[in-house]
Amino acid sequence: MQTSKKHATSPGVYLYHQPVEGIDPYTSYQILQSNSCHDVHDCSSSQGTIASFETIKEQYFTLESSPATIGLIGCDSPSYASVSSNRSPFSPQGSQSYNSDQHQSSNNTYGSPISVYSSADDDYELKHKLRELEISLLGPESDIVDSCHCCFKGDHQGGSPIDKYNWVHIVEMIPKLDLKEVLVLCARAVSDEDFQTVIGWMDNVLVKMVSVAGEPIQRLGAYMLEGLRARLESSGSLIYKALKCEQPTSKDLMTYMHILYQICPYWKFAYISTNVVIGEAMQNEPRIHIIDFQIAQGTQWMLLMQAFACRPGGPPFIRVTGVDDSQSFHARGGGLDIVGKRLSDYAKSCGVPFEFHSAAMCGSEVELKNLVVRPGEALAVNFPYVLHHMPDESVSTENHRDRLLRLVKNLSPKVVTLVEQESNTNTSPFFQRFVETLDYYTAMFESIDVARHRDDKQRISAEQHCVARDIVNMIACEGAERVERHEPFGKWRSRFSMAGFAPYPLSSSVTGAVRNMLNEFNENYRVAHKDDALYLGWKNRPMSTSSAWRCY
Repeated sequence: MQTSKKHATSPGVYLYHQPVEGIDPYTSYQILQSNSCHDVHDCSSSQGTIASFETIKEQYFTLESSPATIGLIGCDSPSYASVSSNRSPFSPQGSQSYNSDQHQSSNNTYGSPISVYSSADDDYELKHKLRELEISLLGPESDIVDSCHCCFKGDHQGGSPIDKYNWVHIVEMIPKLDLKEVLVLCARAVSDEDFQTVIGWMDNVLVKMVSVAGEPIQRLGAYMLEGLRARLESSGSLIYKALKCEQPTSKDLMTYMHILYQICPYWKFAYISTNVVIGEAMQNEPRIHIIDFQIAQGTQWMLLMQAFACRPGGPPFIRVTGVDDSQSFHARGGGLDIVGKRLSDYAKSCGVPFEFHSAAMCGSEVELKNLVVRPGEALAVNFPYVLHHMPDESVSTENHRDRLLRLVKNLSPKVVTLVEQESNTNTSPFFQRFVETLDYYTAMFESIDVARHRDDKQRISAEQHCVARDIVNMIACEGAERVERHEPFGKWRSRFSMAGFAPYPLSSSVTGAVRNMLNEFNENYRVAHKDDALYLGWKNRPMSTSSAWRCY
């Protein structure tokens, strides 16, 4: 099972990660009955399924993918508005299944950016705020700020930024400036191709406002500043690739991934929600085939084997097909044969009949012949934070994003699970994509901040090595070089529907298992079941969705 030398997967590092051999106490759960038996219930059971956490020794972690938020201005298709609500599932009336968090700060909520920038009135409000910022710095008589466009209209051909601004005066006012507003101002200038203005603000102001060891917005601002620089220098792809080449060693990478894995619940959310769904769907099946389009270290299936090991009547035969990716290859220090051996050894220790099949290629290269589907096996397909890396019709006529869904549909799976960032960065224009990235990662960095001290050097290294690449890619790169292309759940629902899938109902056991896991994290993480999906959020900001699908 030697991995192919060709790993043409999307460049860059992905934000979240999973353990390799080890399973920490909060992800090592089993799908159990409410008594001591380890049986898997179906969703009609009055008892449902619950999550029990156990500890397994040894911990390793690898990179996976990054989550994000709700829809934004410039939606990906005209049909978007009809399939995705603008209301956050974490708003007071967003979901009946969500109990409001009494600890939430009223001064810091994360609604969808669509609520800020999605209409003409809101766009005017943004321009008005930018104009106020400029007036405070330049005075009301400045001819630089146009009352209609509220963006910089400087001569692109002549003159320098110093001709427009008194940077000494502006620098003195930095303590009074809002870093978010300055970032948005720079993005608007980039969008308007007013390069003199944005370079002036970056070199004189932003560089003095950001810090990788500061507050969450300062840390995020440092990486967004690098993204802006890369975009202006038309070097986004080069910087992104350079960052990839400068990855830490596998040992250091595992350390950074271990940190993020412990303090962020996003991959645990993916494991628990999808495993409960698959466990319920396959409870009476004697032979099970799972195709995982981002197998990484395979830890998720160790968790599921625990549940099936004590099934009344004996465990089923389980076969796992793993699709590889270059980042997991690097983190493992080798090919899928490592994953196959680890899972086989673990299955043997649990008494579970097991077989592993490798598909040593990135997801966009997968064809029917690579999946080895056999008659008599109940099929489950897992897409964990991976489909947003597949180029769609806006990037390539091959449209691997929809091609894979049609391929899977032709396999007649019993259930398909999808976990994705709740965000809209796929086809959004640069400015809207910048605002979306700023909004999402503000929530992300704040969620990290509550778990680790700001001067924690390991946390700083983890953010630099595991988060910065995604931010640079979304801001600096375009076309095929931009591989971080998230879509909101409404768009995924449209894609699955067009491919011939219908929502697979999520039982209350799925929500319950995720809630149990979140008890070990900050109280500002929240979960809500809405529109056939389970949302994981930070405060009022949707970050990830988990959903399941079945063939029509």
